[in-house]
Amino acid sequence: MLKQFDVTKSKMFRIMDDDGRILSDKYMPVIDDKQLVKAYHDMLFARTADHMTVSYQRQGRIFTYPPNFGQEAIHGATAQVMRYDDWLVPAFREMGAWLAKGATLKDIFLYFMGYEEGNSWPQANHLLPISVPIASQLQHAAGIGYAIKFKKLDEVVFAFVGDGGTSEGDFHEALNFAAVWKVPVVFVVQNNQFAISVPFRMQTASKGIAIKSQAYGMPGIQVDGNDFLAMLLTMQEASEFSRTGNGPVLIEAVTYRKGAHTTSDDPSKYRSKEEEEIWEKKDPINRLRNYLTDKGLLNSDEEARLEEQYRSEVDRIFVEAENHPAYPLEDVFKYMYADMPDDLRKQMANHEEFLRWKESIQ
Repeated sequence: MLKQFDVTKSKMFRIMDDDGRILSDKYMPVIDDKQLVKAYHDMLFARTADHMTVSYQRQGRIFTYPPNFGQEAIHGATAQVMRYDDWLVPAFREMGAWLAKGATLKDIFLYFMGYEEGNSWPQANHLLPISVPIASQLQHAAGIGYAIKFKKLDEVVFAFVGDGGTSEGDFHEALNFAAVWKVPVVFVVQNNQFAISVPFRMQTASKGIAIKSQAYGMPGIQVDGNDFLAMLLTMQEASEFSRTGNGPVLIEAVTYRKGAHTTSDDPSKYRSKEEEEIWEKKDPINRLRNYLTDKGLLNSDEEARLEEQYRSEVDRIFVEAENHPAYPLEDVFKYMYADMPDDLRKQMANHEEFLRWKESIQ
């Protein structure tokens, strides 16, 4: 499918329509019913956790958080093809992929509560920390890919970035190096139509992102990022292409950020209700649910019980994170340099003095 797709024709790859009906059996990915149902449940869990995290933030129980709402099919498809020894190089909006790689929900909560421990992913293999600086992680991905090729390892790097990140120099440098070195990196651009409030039409004059692959000498494809089956086949073929020594692949996953950029953002200031309603009809979980229901693989009563179970589990884990030992003040300062310089030592001493004063007046 990758070889057949012509990015110059501006055609988006799809397998199912907006209602979850199969458009053509020709490109159906290899996945059995049990795996398919599990993938759906994993996406549903990620969405449940995402919604509840936004609620926790609104209650003042967690800091600024970037919702994943609407992008679950991309992460769910990645989860199906990513192996234990593969690398995941995330941006900051890939909850389903983090969980699939071995991060725990408690790790994620601790990160957004400000704990340094939330960056370490102790149970996950080959998972880089969340990267808030836009697109800088892509150069790391290219470098890891170079190491994999040098050591002749059977590994692939899955690197994520948003559409806004493609306007950064890091994006172009990483793709250029990856293609020249012919390293096993699958670059996934989550084109969710907005970089905070900047619409996609203001990011580039080219016909999408996938076409940029031509300039770097690598395969590229524009895929419906809300179509789980299309994303799955794309990720299967891209990972196999890279794993077998053919070099990198660029995937433009066209999706929609249904929530805010972060909980500090108000999307009503820059997009219309009409636009949101159009994209609501393309919701990735609803489409996969319709497909599975038509196949007789989902039971609505069982699904309702499952959602309630998920909510209880998420709440239990969040309370556990809330009761985590207090954040050591030293952690705020000691991770900037190998040895803490004098100016940071003075800042820490000043802050300790402020905390003692604050406690004395209460």
